[in-house]
Amino acid sequence: MSAATANSVAGTLAHTELVVDGLRCASCIAKLEHGLAAQGVGVARVNFTTKRLQIAHAPGLATDAIIGAVKRLGFEAHVLADAAPTGSESKRLAQALAVASFAAMNVMLLSVSVWSGADGATRTLFHWLSALIALPAIAYAGRPFFVSAWRALRQGRTNMDVPISIGVALTCAMSLYETVTGGPHAYFDGAIMLLAFLLGGRLLDSVMRQRAQDAVTSLLRKLPDDVRVLGPEGEIRSMPVAAIVPGMRVLVPAGDRIGVDGIVEAGTSDVDRSIVTGESVPEPVTIGGTVLAGTFNLTSPLTIIATAAASDTVIADIARLMAAAGQHKSRYVRIADRASRLYAPAVHLLAALSLAGWLIAGAGWHQALLIAVAVLIITCPCALGLAVPVAQVVASGALMRRGVLVRDGAALEKLAAADTVLLDKTGTVTLGQLVPMAGVPETPRERSILLALALATRHPHARAIAAMLEAEGVRPATASDLHEVVGSGVEGEFDRDVARLGRQAWTAPRDRTQCTDAVTTCFAIGDGSVHNIRFADAPRPDAIEATARLKTLGLDVQFLSGDSWTVVEPLARQLGIFARAHLSPADKHEAVQRLERAGKRVLMVGDGVNDGPALKAASVGMSPATASDVGRQAADILFFGERLMPVPIAVAAARRTMRVVRQNFALAIGYNLLAVPLAIAGQVTPLVAALAMSCSSILVVVNALRLRRAAR
Repeated sequence: MSAATANSVAGTLAHTELVVDGLRCASCIAKLEHGLAAQGVGVARVNFTTKRLQIAHAPGLATDAIIGAVKRLGFEAHVLADAAPTGSESKRLAQALAVASFAAMNVMLLSVSVWSGADGATRTLFHWLSALIALPAIAYAGRPFFVSAWRALRQGRTNMDVPISIGVALTCAMSLYETVTGGPHAYFDGAIMLLAFLLGGRLLDSVMRQRAQDAVTSLLRKLPDDVRVLGPEGEIRSMPVAAIVPGMRVLVPAGDRIGVDGIVEAGTSDVDRSIVTGESVPEPVTIGGTVLAGTFNLTSPLTIIATAAASDTVIADIARLMAAAGQHKSRYVRIADRASRLYAPAVHLLAALSLAGWLIAGAGWHQALLIAVAVLIITCPCALGLAVPVAQVVASGALMRRGVLVRDGAALEKLAAADTVLLDKTGTVTLGQLVPMAGVPETPRERSILLALALATRHPHARAIAAMLEAEGVRPATASDLHEVVGSGVEGEFDRDVARLGRQAWTAPRDRTQCTDAVTTCFAIGDGSVHNIRFADAPRPDAIEATARLKTLGLDVQFLSGDSWTVVEPLARQLGIFARAHLSPADKHEAVQRLERAGKRVLMVGDGVNDGPALKAASVGMSPATASDVGRQAADILFFGERLMPVPIAVAAARRTMRVVRQNFALAIGYNLLAVPLAIAGQVTPLVAALAMSCSSILVVVNALRLRRAAR
């Protein structure tokens, strides 16, 4: 993507893309999209994952005017070139969280001394020490909330940061008043702890969005920066991939990644298409064949006529699908955030009503304010804020010990709701490792010659043969002449017998047996018989057990594969699941979206770049740790090792986690239903309120600790 604002005329409309600061929740997205439409700016669409705003507008509308309209809605907008680098927001939030956490620990230690009975000058000293630690920390760590609240209020609107900021400010003011007047109570601990918990949740959200953006970036890195372009006189010059236009002739040496979509003009080679199809077996291409950007040219040079610009290649389309899927998923709101948006305003309204009620009842300002502060503290949403993350952290730790890495805590909630599992084949249900299954000769001499030929090339078929024979202790025969024929195979002379390993048309052109499919290699010695060595992708050792366990959990299990039906069908029959083959990345993406539109909650398990859009479009994505960079970035959960059982283990653990989360919410709400009436009635001092708030948090944590055995 260009570093500048993207402006392009399409029909009668121009399109502008900006980066927007201050997006916090789904209400912010609605405010921005609807507000710009109401101002007559144009049709706006927000990608919450990347914080980018795309606007379709009249061609004469200047970018500065659009930025001004965004600012009138209370948000800061920048052209892409002026935007902060990726990860800067997460870094700022992490720094604020570190300050808040450090201050909270120290203030809580001082508060314990006060709670233990410190009195008089000693108590006042501890209050001043708490103030000296807490106030600077609150001023620094609270900036994300204070700045956002001020922007909203300045534009005459509110957001979830407004009540948070008011509550923190009021608590600090009352605590400082109590400290100055030598009062018995100060509440700096409650204010700084509240900020620490809220910052933790916001940091998790920022990291999740950054990872989603990194997945797309990682995919686009699969394209080379430059390609070799052939001129009309045969001269070769290097050009950036972005400068390629259809019709250009591109030379791709063996061992290089192909940078363009195109048609082969000259040359014959084997191409690794796994980045697009997921197929582990290289595919032969010859003159007139189609090649795709991002695939790998294995055995001989190719001359390609480009058929698409870099922005229109298949791999670029995959990146766009992933970005669009990420936008859809980014609207998912965590349980704690949804509750906090309603909970925080209600808490502060309740405190204000308590203040007004006691003043009307004849209480003095000091007493009424103390009661209002007690209401604020006792209803501090610490326990509510802990209900989800503490359960996620404990469950994630338990899963990690079983070889499952949860990259996003919210994935556990989505995983628990999954009712359909879509499995990729190569590298997911299978290990992605070719194994000779049939056709390997039995006689010692033939096996020795075969090993010598296999060691002379790096073709994946040959490497698989060599690995098997060497593991069996076979020693390679001595060849008088051993060489590789580019695009055909490898040939050698052994005791005056010429042996070949490779394609049928070259290895044994007069042989009538079928040795032409992509999972078979031919081996022949002289005019003797031809051995059709057939390969298969080894399944994971517990694939049958794992799929059966998924079915026991009530999940509908299916295959989605880019492989051929002849490869997919035997494994699907063995596992007893429905399968679809010959699927492109767009086909997989559409299959997931169709199920999601039908009300299903899809768990997509895949490993390749071709699975990236489907992993992003699904409710939750899961990949083996051996997956491609893009597959790992797109997935919410990774699993390690050669076993597939971590998938059903993770599903079962996620369901247990959500049961504990619901229990935690019940505990937090039940605590407030009991404590709030007492605080409003003036029966709870701020000190007791702080203790009660801490106890409610401890209760939630203890309940969540039961998840340490969730992954069993």
